[in-house]
Amino acid sequence: MTRPRCCRRIAGEPACKLFKPQGVPMSSIAEVVLELEEYEAIRLADHEGLYQEKAAERMGVSRQTFGRTIEAARRKVARVLVEGLVLRIAVPEAEAANLDTLRQFLCNACAHTWEEPFGTGRPAACPACQGQDFHRVGCTGHSTGPKPSK
Repeated sequence: MTRPRCCRRIAGEPACKLFKPQGVPMSSIAEVVLELEEYEAIRLADHEGLYQEKAAERMGVSRQTFGRTIEAARRKVARVLVEGLVLRIAVPEAEAANLDTLRQFLCNACAHTWEEPFGTGRPAACPACQGQDFHRVGCTGHSTGPKPSK
């Protein structure tokens, strides 16, 4: 039995989900599908210029998993560019509604809940009582599978 996939944090849905060579009908070109987590890996590493360790942290995966993801994504994009294929970024309708850019926190002292954007680090204190006894509530990012139990 394979190990369940952990929750991957995806900052948001891509602005454009389909790219194709100009002047060529879609029906005559093969399509390559870029998974949403592969898109996010390219966005973090190549667009934002993050090192793999920091990008993996932002996605909530190990550096090794991020390395495999970015390698697969770059291979697909290279194939599309070299062979003149269609590139489609897969954003399943059911998962598009679950994209979330915020992390939720709960203060153990005053029971206040609040949200912070991904990638901003751990908050210094609870905004309601300034207490430091708080924790994350669940996985609010895009999930590509169940979060493994520890």
